[in-house]
Amino acid sequence: MTHNVELHPDAEEDFLAAYAWYSERSETAARAFLREIDRAILRISEGPERWPTYDSLTRRFLLARFPFSVIYRVAERAVEVIAVAHNKRKPGYWRSRL
Repeated sequence: MTHNVELHPDAEEDFLAAYAWYSERSETAARAFLREIDRAILRISEGPERWPTYDSLTRRFLLARFPFSVIYRVAERAVEVIAVAHNKRKPGYWRSRL
């Protein structure tokens, strides 16, 4: 069973900013980043409970090839992606989105 996944508007902005950064440097890297995000969201939708809790309200999926994490929570009607967070950015900057 797959779960519906929704992106918080700010998580979408996180993704778009990172994608733009990679696009400015390499279309190949940008496409790889997009594939990695798509893969992460698919895997999360297939089993959101598989990934460890990040704090008391969220879980985290670490990307394999890029220094980013997909921060999400399991809600009643969908899995909500709260942030596409660079691993070196200030931890928890996205908590106000909860």
